[in-house]
Parts: sequence; C-alpha cells; structure tokens
Amino acid sequence: MSPRRIPEATVARLPVYQRILMELLRAGSVTTSSDHLAGLARVNAAKVRRDLSLLGSFGTRGSGYDTRYLLEQIERALGLDADRPVVIVGIGNLGRALANSPGFSSRGFRLAGLFDVDPAVVATQVAGIVVRSIDELANLAEADVPAIGVVATPASAAQDVTDRLVEAGVACILNFAPQVLVVPPGVILRYVDLSIELQVMSFYLSRREDMDALLDGAAAVQGNGGDRVPGARDGGAGEGDGPEGDGPEGDGREASPPMAVPRSVGLTSAEPA
Repeated sequence: MSPRRIPEATVARLPVYQRILMELLRAGSVTTSSDHLAGLARVNAAKVRRDLSLLGSFGTRGSGYDTRYLLEQIERALGLDADRPVVIVGIGNLGRALANSPGFSSRGFRLAGLFDVDPAVVATQVAGIVVRSIDELANLAEADVPAIGVVATPASAAQDVTDRLVEAGVACILNFAPQVLVVPPGVILRYVDLSIELQVMSFYLSRREDMDALLDGAAAVQGNGGDRVPGARDGGAGEGDGPEGDGPEGDGREASPPMAVPRSVGLTSAEPA
C-alpha cells in the first residue's frame, strides 16, 4: 500500500512542530495539546490536528499528546531517522557558514563532501573536510551518491553545478543561489533565497501600512463629526468587524483585513513526478 499523500503545506509545518516539541521536552513538558502547539506555531488548533492526523492517531482526548512520542513520529515522517549525506558546492563565505552549521551534524544530516572550482580553495580544509575539485563530482561511486546537494555558488554558476549534481545521481537540490534553475522530472528542487523572503515580508508590511492608513483616516473622519465608519479604531468594533467603508481618499474602496505573517520555509519549484 502506497503511503498517504501529505500536502506540501503540511510538510512545511512539520519541522516547525518538531522544533517546538524539542523545546518543550527540554523545558520538561511531558504532554502538550493542539491549542498549545497552535499558539507557538502561529496557526489554528484545527490545522494542527489535521496535520497530525495525516501522520496517524497520536492524541488522547482530554490529555492531549505525549510530547516525546509525537516528536518521534514527526521525525520519522520527516525521514530524520535515516542517514542523509549532504554535499555543498561553492565554498565561499556562504558555503563555509553552511559547512560549519550544527544542523549538518544532527538529525540525520551528514556532511559528506565539499566542492569548489577555485584552485585556491581546493585541497583546503573546512569543518574538518578537505575541499575537492568540482570535477570530482562525476567520479562519485554509486554507493557514495549524496542524498542532497546544496548549491552555494554565484548565480552564474548555479545551473552548471546543478546539472553536474544531477548527472552524479543527486536527486534533491537545495539552491541558495539567486537563480531560477531547471531540473529533470523526479528531481526535488527547493530555493532558499534571502531576497525572495525580504520581498514577501515587504508585501505584508505594505498591506499592514495600507490598513493602518485606512483606519487612521476613518478615525479622523469620525473625529471631525462624520458618520461612524465600520472598522474605525474607536473601541466599539467587534473582533469580527471588517474595515469596510470609505478609505482615506473617500473613494469607497474596500480594504483587506490584516494578515498574519506566516513563517516561510522556502519556495518549491519542482516536485517528484
């Protein structure tokens, strides 16, 4: 029987739950609840319960979840109980920082190789590993093929590096370069791009600023003796009241409600076929 399909949005939230559960264990919490997890993950409790139900039945009505057991099940679902060799290509400032990150030495991720094209970098040691020439990627033995290839090169070299990783048999690419990549069907490709994350944050900040301006304008109209505008900051609007009505320009535009900023975990551009 094939495993149950889990939506990508749920997969993206599982590492958040995993980190929260680890912190709860360190704090001595033996049990937890969907409400508690939801509050810490900034999602609603129904979504937490729905996400966890896709993994199995772990909670007990009235007593919640066993923290350690739930953590183990989430880690199993994430595949963190397996050996995941990782290679990094591009050993500049970013590549060195990634190589020295403790994330590779825990949770099943093993830093298996470092590669670069610069002769001044090749044969040096980073994080206790000798940097090899990128030409050696083609010589990786079938039994030594990494599970994940990390691209930390300049944008101009990212596609060539990705092609080399794919030719060497690497099926998962994590791209830090500010470059859109093309991969064959069946290769998993994810982006970690600071500029994209900053643009997303800028979008939410703009929406928040527009909302603040609308509500300030509505409050000013009311203060000048105008009719009450639904959603104005007068303390009388209920939680469900929306900021409908005339905007600051008096043009009758309808403003969107304030939006909670989600925790972004990257952008997926390709999935396995």
